[in-house]
Amino acid sequence: MFVVSALATGLVAIPATAHAEIPVFCNESSLVTAINVANAAGGDTLALAPFCTYTLTSAHGSASDGPVGLPPITTPINMAGLGTTITRAPSAPAFRILEVEGDANVPGTDGRLNLAAVTISGGSAVTPFPGGGIANRGGALTLTSSSVTGSSAVAGGGIYTDNGTVSLTASTVTGNTATSSGGGIYKNSGTVNLLASDVSRNTPDNCAPSGSVFGCAG
Repeated sequence: MFVVSALATGLVAIPATAHAEIPVFCNESSLVTAINVANAAGGDTLALAPFCTYTLTSAHGSASDGPVGLPPITTPINMAGLGTTITRAPSAPAFRILEVEGDANVPGTDGRLNLAAVTISGGSAVTPFPGGGIANRGGALTLTSSSVTGSSAVAGGGIYTDNGTVSLTASTVTGNTATSSGGGIYKNSGTVNLLASDVSRNTPDNCAPSGSVFGCAG
């Protein structure tokens, strides 16, 4: 089935199933709704508001490893920002910001999250669970020109990954904290690839277990 779009150059036939970017207004409820809509549609691209700070005041998702600020990503979703930040309000209860769920850990899911020009900050995973900023459980996580900072957990203060893939390009994971290890990134299993990215100034270390992430020192 096709719909007809009138453009300056004439009439263009477009498949009715074509997906357009979902514009996301600069507020918490709009971002939560957009992720739920994208998951229900089997995936989509979310156009985040430029230079917006989305401040999360409560958890809008839950998982077996604790509360999540936003609904868990269970389908392929792109979040395209421009100087955009997603953060937990200082007065909010503890929760990580994002969780990506894939079939290896959560059967029936196909979470693949691409973040572009987005900063994730202020996440705090509930003890004893890992992944303060982002937890990747069997899915795929890609950061491009993005940052994870100021987040905390028992392990993987910034990012925790298990049975999945994490790829960082021109991105940073800095200023995160773990009470045990992996202040920046904790790789339980799977792969982590760093390209022109900085994982540093995390406490008590940057990546764990030691030597598990090529290109990550300390």
